[in-house]
Amino acid sequence: MTLFAGPSGSGKTSALEAYEALAGLAAGTALGRLFPDPVGCVPEGAAPDAQGRRGFRIGCTADGPAGTVRLDLAVQAEPHFRVAGERLTDGEGRTLLTTALRDPRRRVVHAEWHTAGAAGVTRAPLPDDRLATALLPLRVAGKTDGQRRVLAAAEQMVLALRSVFACDPQPRRMRRPVPPGDGRLRHGCDNLAAVLHRTRADCRHRHALLAAAARAGCAGPVRGLDVERLPDGTVRAVLERGGAAGGTPLERLGDGELRYLALALVLLTGPGVLAVDQAAEVPGAMQSLTVLADGFDRGLDARQAGELTALAARISADRHIRLVGTVGGTGAGAGRTCPGATVVDLGP
Repeated sequence: MTLFAGPSGSGKTSALEAYEALAGLAAGTALGRLFPDPVGCVPEGAAPDAQGRRGFRIGCTADGPAGTVRLDLAVQAEPHFRVAGERLTDGEGRTLLTTALRDPRRRVVHAEWHTAGAAGVTRAPLPDDRLATALLPLRVAGKTDGQRRVLAAAEQMVLALRSVFACDPQPRRMRRPVPPGDGRLRHGCDNLAAVLHRTRADCRHRHALLAAAARAGCAGPVRGLDVERLPDGTVRAVLERGGAAGGTPLERLGDGELRYLALALVLLTGPGVLAVDQAAEVPGAMQSLTVLADGFDRGLDARQAGELTALAARISADRHIRLVGTVGGTGAGAGRTCPGATVVDLGP
C-alpha cells in the first residue's frame, strides 16, 4: 500500500495519471486516447528547443523474475504529438531497447533492441504512437540468450503495468438504480448495485466481509447489505437496518458513505469482478492487481478513513492486491493515520 501525500497542487494526481497512462500503453492503447490534453502535461515554464519542440517524460520500474526493469518514455507534445524516445534497461544498467525519432516527417521511431547473436542489435521502425516495449513480444523470436533476456524484461514490464484498475467512485451516479448487467464494477462505481447483486449470490464470503465493512463505516445500526429488484427490472442496493427502521436505499446515503462502500468493495473483490484486463498469461492464483485510488480519503471522516486504511493494509498483506492512492495533508500526518502504508510526501 503506497499513498502519495501533500497539499493541493503538489503532483499527487499527476503521479497516478502517469501510472494509468503507462498501463494503457502497455495494453496497446494509442497515445492519443490516453492524453486528451498533451500540452497540459508539459511542465510549466518548459521552453521549446530550436525546432519548437516541447514535451514531457514519464517512466517506472518493475521488479520480478527478470530482476529490476526500468522503463523511460519521452513524449513530444508540440508541434506534433508523438513518442520521441523510449528506453528499457535492466538492473545492471544494460540497455535492452531504445527508440529515437530520427525523421520528423515520418510517423515512426527508429528502434534497436539487444540480441547478443551474430548481430549485436536488431533495428526496425515502430509506430510513434505506441509503446515499443509492448510490441517487442511480437517482434523478438527468443532464439538467443540476449533475445530471451529482452523478452523476459519486456513481458515483466507489460504484465506489471496491465494489471491496473483506476478507481474514482462518483457518488452522484451511484445513487441511480441500474440494470443487473454483467456484474463487473466500472471505474466510476456507478453500477455498484449491480455488482452487489452478483456478489450476494456468487461471492457470499466477500459479501459478508463487505457487510462487516458497512457496519464499521456507515452511520447507525447496519445489519447487512441487500439488493432490491424494482418493477422496471433495475436493481438498487439497500443497507439492512433491522427492526422497525427496515432498510435504507443507498441513494439516501451521503457522498462519504458511498465512496467508503465503493472503495471497500474494490478492495474486497478482484479481477473477476472489476472491469479490468486480466493477464491471461499468469495463473489465477499468482495474479496481482494494482488499484489506483485518487483521493483515497476524499469525503471520508476520520473513522471511515481509519477503517478503510486498515482494510487496505490487510488486503495488501496478501500481495494479491496493491493499493496506490493519494491523500491530503502532509506525509507525517498521513503516516500516523495510515499504519501499514508507505507514504510518499510530495509536500514542500
